[in-house]
Amino acid sequence: MTLTRRYRFAASHRLHADPLSEEENRILYGKCNNPYGHGHDYVLEVTVEGVPDSSGQIADRASLDEMVRGQVLSRLDHMNLNQDVREFRTLVPTTENLASLIEKMLLEHWNLPARLARLRISETERNAFELEIAR
Repeated sequence: MTLTRRYRFAASHRLHADPLSEEENRILYGKCNNPYGHGHDYVLEVTVEGVPDSSGQIADRASLDEMVRGQVLSRLDHMNLNQDVREFRTLVPTTENLASLIEKMLLEHWNLPARLARLRISETERNAFELEIAR
């Protein structure tokens, strides 16, 4: 059985790969390569998997919320990903890379009995990215 909780955070970024020329970056990332950056209102879905315990729940929702707030939202919400998030100083902050970073942030401190099963991040109405967590 799975449980999915939804969280929202706002962040800005610029998609730009230093090894590429300005022209190559413009072609690859288009308007997302704006030198001044741009922002998104991200929607993060965290899915856990497990068997209901004696309370009838697979995970304590308050504990899951606390973990996501403490490990993820506190580091990303209202931040410039390129400048404020150490990992993105050398890594292009695509939403694919953001999903992988969030997985790492959560798994480093995971202490819930349910297993982290999936992350989904919606960047816009048209773009959503899913990361299945290996068993």
